[in-house]
Formats: sequence, structure tokens, C-alpha cells
Amino acid sequence: MRLNRILLSTVLVVAALVLQVSVLARLQLPGAVPDLLLLVVLALAFVYGHVSGALIGFGAGLLADLAPPADHAAGRYALVLCVIGYLAGLVKPENGQLKSAAVPMVAVVGAAIGSTLLYALVGALVGDTAARHVGLGSLLFTAALYDLLLAPFTVPLIMAVARRTVNDPVAEASGGDVSSGWLASGTGLRVGDQRGGLRVRAARGRASRAGRIKGVKRL
Repeated sequence: MRLNRILLSTVLVVAALVLQVSVLARLQLPGAVPDLLLLVVLALAFVYGHVSGALIGFGAGLLADLAPPADHAAGRYALVLCVIGYLAGLVKPENGQLKSAAVPMVAVVGAAIGSTLLYALVGALVGDTAARHVGLGSLLFTAALYDLLLAPFTVPLIMAVARRTVNDPVAEASGGDVSSGWLASGTGLRVGDQRGGLRVRAARGRASRAGRIKGVKRL
């Protein structure tokens, strides 16, 4: 990953984690807690791809595992977000721009349900049965609902900011290809008669400049 992508991802992940722990977790909503960290990982994976999505998901999950109040084994949520970031990055288009809003919305619902199930599964493997007491069905429903309501206000904005670290201004100014920019600029060079083409263009340039100067003098 490039340095600007690492810095942007770090800032977004830390900000999302602080908001989630200090604000969203204190709302005492029924069921699950709105997972802002999951939405940040999804949005970045949509733009950066599956490899970067997996790395960002692992780092974000590890921070969530270590952030107080941590009541589970370290690395549990890191594994969940690593898998989610990898899978979300697989739907990344070539230009990093999703043409339909249906794709990210379906991905948000799938990620909310999948992360909850995977988190509960990993917890069952290590002996954590908290999901059974809370009710897995209500957790799945509320997690998908809260994340789906929060996604339109977060995912498009994060994707727009992330695309600024991907786009190449030089390539955009030249049409995305250096060779096409040279061809579109019109050098006057012709195969078999390169010098003649340059002379004709130079003569036309002098004539046009002379006409402009005479026109100014007549004013």
C-alpha cells in the first residue's frame, strides 16, 4: 500500500473506532451495536481491492480487539474483518467506482450478517457462548438494520475520499494513457515527411501570429 493510503486508512479507522466506542456503544440500542468500523473497512476495500481490504480489516479488527473495554480474545475480530475486507475487495470495479447503489447495500447487509456469524463461530470455538444468551437471531437482524441505515451516510463519503489517493492526475490529464495524450496533442510529425510537416506548421504559426499583430495595429 502507498503511504497516502496507509495514512488515510489509519485516520479513518481510528476515528471510526473512537466514535463507535464512545458514542454508538453508549446509545444502548436493542440488539447489536452499529458497526462503523465495519463500514469503513467495506468502503476502503471497495476502492483499494481485496489485498488492501484484508490488510485494513486485520489492522482495524486488531485495534478493536485491544481497545477497552475488550471482553474477548485478541485477534478474534481481526480475523473477522480481515475476511470481510478481502471478500468486499473482490467486488471492486476496475475504476474503483460502483455504478449502482444496490451492490454496496447488498454488501453491507451481507457483511453485517457474515461478520456476526463468523464472530459467533470463532467465539464458540474458543468457548465464548455469549451469543447464545443474547440471541443470535436478534443480533443478526439488528446488526444488518443498523449498518444498512448508517451506510448511506458513511460509505459513499469514505469511497469519495479514498478515490483521491488512487487517481493519477497526470494520467487523467492525458486521457489515461501517455501515448494517447501524445497522439491527441498534434505534433505535426508525419511518417516519411517529418521535416516537411514541421516546416508547414512553423510557417502557419508565423502567419497566424502576423495576422493577429496586424489586426491589433488596425484597431
